[in-house]
Amino acid sequence: MLRTSFNGILISHVRFRPKADIARSLLTPALPPYSSLRPMKSRRQILEALGAYVLIAPLAAIAQSNKVYRVGWISLGQSNAPSPFLDAFRQGLKEHGYIEGKNLVLDARLADGSRERADQMVAALVRSKVDIIVTQGGAAWSAYRHAETTPVVIGYSGDPVEAKFVKSLAQPGGTLTGMSFLALELVGKRLELLAQILSPGSRVAVIADPEHPGEQTELRESRVAAQNIGMKLSYFPVRNPEELDAAFKTIASETTQGIVVFPDAFTLDQRARIATFGLKYRLPIVSGWREYAESGFLMTYGPNLRDSYAHLAVYVDKILRGARPADLPVELPTSV
Repeated sequence: MLRTSFNGILISHVRFRPKADIARSLLTPALPPYSSLRPMKSRRQILEALGAYVLIAPLAAIAQSNKVYRVGWISLGQSNAPSPFLDAFRQGLKEHGYIEGKNLVLDARLADGSRERADQMVAALVRSKVDIIVTQGGAAWSAYRHAETTPVVIGYSGDPVEAKFVKSLAQPGGTLTGMSFLALELVGKRLELLAQILSPGSRVAVIADPEHPGEQTELRESRVAAQNIGMKLSYFPVRNPEELDAAFKTIASETTQGIVVFPDAFTLDQRARIATFGLKYRLPIVSGWREYAESGFLMTYGPNLRDSYAHLAVYVDKILRGARPADLPVELPTSV
């Protein structure tokens, strides 16, 4: 778990426990011969050796396999910009024994913000017969509509049940599974952090995309939390840059003391503009992902998306070994 602080405020991020280094173990997947085991002085040492074998043998099998797996990646991100989530996913695959140029072809395609292009890219990946399609953010919609029978693993900020991607988190059904970053239990914590630096009874603006699945639930949770701590909320639904400009104008004219930004694809794309507005009017801003803080928000509280995208490799590994997406529960952040 990573903890940082700002003006005495502790801010934590979700971290998945890192795997042990297995690089050297892949070279010797079998147990040592009996003659080398005899010097062991305890039953515990023998059990530890057996446990290590159980962990590394499947990875060694992948490393030594002649099969080349084809994994597609679709994002609405900009093709001429860095892609930290893709880099994190690539590292996760490597840690599970999938190495590009050896047993893996990773076909990554970025749609430059165009859902139409994302639709076309998913269709092209399906025609090329990739083994799995992995999506970042809003590209999940394209995979849901066009992936047909190809397994899909999503990293999605909203509620996949409300979006009708899956039947339930525990039993997704169909060919799609993955992770949702919607952490409703953290909504109140973000407001509490903001309240620590504001006067009692302050008015706070909420900026969010109303079409984002799960947004209304997050708004209800925010209103309950705000009422409990004596904070007033003003809600500004924004679907496009023009509506965001209108929200800025109204917020600037009101007695607003702070801003809460719900983490979703649109606000993530507009985070630099929102940060600039907050700085201009000296308004502290809080949201849910590290990327917002890196763009100038005062603080964030929530899951670390880079670790989460690396964790998607676990799903890919299980599916390539024969598991069905329908049987793999959708995971949520569980610790802060």
